[in-house]
Amino acid sequence: MIDTILFDLDGTLLPMDQDAFTEYYFKLLAGKMAPLGYEPKQLIAAVWDGTKAMVKNDGTCKNEKAFWTRFTQLYGEKALQDQASFESFYENEFAQAKQACGYNQAAAEMIQWLKAQGYRLALATNPIFPAIATYQRIEWAGLKPEDFVCVTTYENSCYSKPNPKYYLEVSEKLGVRPEQCLMVGNDADEDLIAEKTGMQVFLLTDCLINRTGKDLSGYAQGGFEKLRAYIKGME
Repeated sequence: MIDTILFDLDGTLLPMDQDAFTEYYFKLLAGKMAPLGYEPKQLIAAVWDGTKAMVKNDGTCKNEKAFWTRFTQLYGEKALQDQASFESFYENEFAQAKQACGYNQAAAEMIQWLKAQGYRLALATNPIFPAIATYQRIEWAGLKPEDFVCVTTYENSCYSKPNPKYYLEVSEKLGVRPEQCLMVGNDADEDLIAEKTGMQVFLLTDCLINRTGKDLSGYAQGGFEKLRAYIKGME
């Protein structure tokens, strides 16, 4: 019986074109760090390298450590000395990235309806951002971090999507079996992989990402109205 629902954030609860958001985000970050000697193209490449280190994380450390270990290998001790400036970016300039996102009232209404139905909710966003950046994006979606019993960030997670172990880690944090969970997301590769752990999955198609052209005909899918109907059908 499903009593716990996991939601992706970017492109699911928070409408966005992933590529447009990433481009805008990197432009802001590069502008912040350029005065400290970070050449934009090199910085962006290094952030991608750090992100890959988090995606490949085998559970031996938190994603935060995986990122900064790789980033420091590329920039040396300077990276650690400037870590406060990166944190300042997420506290301040990052807020401007909201302009690259949309808003869907139906997302906030869905979360409030599910809470009223007694479901436990978790925000299963890929934990490659610090908490402060994740909490801001939750608020951009018209929600609060407190709406969820668990929010994955790079500080509290040892795996990333599309590693199935990420979903096992989340279910362990929640103290539930994967079979008790429904995962809702918009990415055919990163979110539907939760099925391999025993979770049920629903593909939200408003901002669908299907990089590999996967056949999605066998999956429950649609917008928020379809999701509501699907959940009602589980009861």
